[in-house]
Amino acid sequence: MSLLDFVKENTTYATRLKIRYKLRSLKALFFMSNLDKLATIHKTDKNRYHFYTQHYQKHFKPFKYKKINLLEIGVGGYEHPLSGGESLRMWKTFFPFAKIFSLDIFEKSFLQEKRIKIFKGSQVDIDFLEDVCNQAGVFDLIIDDGSHINEHVIKSFEFLFPKLKKGGIYVIEDTQTSYWEEYGGSSTDFNKVGTIYCYFKSLIDGLNHKEYMISNYETSYYDEHIISMHFYHNMIFIYKGANNEPSNYLVNNKVKNG
Repeated sequence: MSLLDFVKENTTYATRLKIRYKLRSLKALFFMSNLDKLATIHKTDKNRYHFYTQHYQKHFKPFKYKKINLLEIGVGGYEHPLSGGESLRMWKTFFPFAKIFSLDIFEKSFLQEKRIKIFKGSQVDIDFLEDVCNQAGVFDLIIDDGSHINEHVIKSFEFLFPKLKKGGIYVIEDTQTSYWEEYGGSSTDFNKVGTIYCYFKSLIDGLNHKEYMISNYETSYYDEHIISMHFYHNMIFIYKGANNEPSNYLVNNKVKNG
């Protein structure tokens, strides 16, 4: 009897999964700085079916060795309680000092590990999200890889972006659903209210709110706290900080000495 056959006959499927995940994590230690390689080892789709790891490598590099809190909406594996968690294990390897949090509408507690905590609930249940934030604290990085329904993406952002630390990044994946009707999107009306891209395009002007020639203009939370936005194929990165650079022409939204 081979070792593999012995293991199969003397362990449960769940135990074999845990062993498999542990072996992948050990292999991943040799490639801790290469997100693309880590995605391959942990078998997440962030580089197999998408092209996300190249962008994460660039934007997340400054956080690599910091003690951060990372939240990812969506565990993966759909309703199967033993499936999913691939990207959570990838983040755990890439950020050796981070606490990784996640949430999913399905029961996924089996996939928890040291430094990985998973909550069961909906990304649009505000009371649930409030409880998650109370337990986890403020976040340095938030990734929405959840339902991808346009309304859900926007509602989660509006609640969770204020929970993000200044200097943090909020990421939204699979934004192609902005064009898919079954998710609330449109491929014919790119300015359809309620779609992902219509919503986030509307926030771009706020980067320059100091330049508005509007007397007594009242800034929004996003005007004051979004300092940059980066749009890629099917994903958006939103940076949080103090958007208070002065205009070189206006003071309080009026022409100097005007």
